[in-house]
Amino acid sequence: MPRPRKPASPFRCFNSSPEVIRLVVVMYVRFPLSLRNVEDLLFERGIDICHETVRLWWNRFAPLFAGDIRRQRVSRMRGFRHWRWHLDEMYVKLNGEMIYLCAVDHEGEVLESYATKFRDKAAALAFMKKALKRHGSPEVITTDGLRSYRAAMNELGNAKKQEVGRWANNRMENSHLPLRRERAMPRFRQMETLQKFASVHANVHNHFSLERHLIDRQTYRERRFAALAEWQALVS
Repeated sequence: MPRPRKPASPFRCFNSSPEVIRLVVVMYVRFPLSLRNVEDLLFERGIDICHETVRLWWNRFAPLFAGDIRRQRVSRMRGFRHWRWHLDEMYVKLNGEMIYLCAVDHEGEVLESYATKFRDKAAALAFMKKALKRHGSPEVITTDGLRSYRAAMNELGNAKKQEVGRWANNRMENSHLPLRRERAMPRFRQMETLQKFASVHANVHNHFSLERHLIDRQTYRERRFAALAEWQALVS
């Protein structure tokens, strides 16, 4: 009986080591750095690459890393139903103005993101179907007063789960902050680029978000080492 073939390594056609590629991706996605900032920081470590190499590696490998993180997290958390989702939208400049929709659970982690030019029922419905299919149904969905959310939830049969309050969605407003810092450098020009970066950034940010304000220093150190070890093992 023939042995099952081991999947080919995604790093096989690159001369650089997987450790260097992971370092490049996490520096660009996790921190507010430009391509040339990453190039300069790596040069100080003795790694001489061009900023276009940073762009190539980010486009090639970041979705793979983010996909692995998402699958592991969804498989662990899908059975948990006591979630309080927060839905909101923010404006991101993309050759003008557009809307960026995202959902976040009660722990302040971005579950799903959806870029669109409209705030109507169709956009809210597409976004909510995507989030519900991947993560399951939450216990409560907190939104602002936008009518599109109410119309979409009525169609999905989730109207009783909606909660609207004046300050109830403050957690969602704080969840926007990491992306707002990150988007200062990329200067998005295409919808596909924004959607790709937002999705990758959300998963990497969630992976390293360890709630340090809620735990003691020793527990935080242990969780940080565990998160780093999981990151280094991705696509290995």
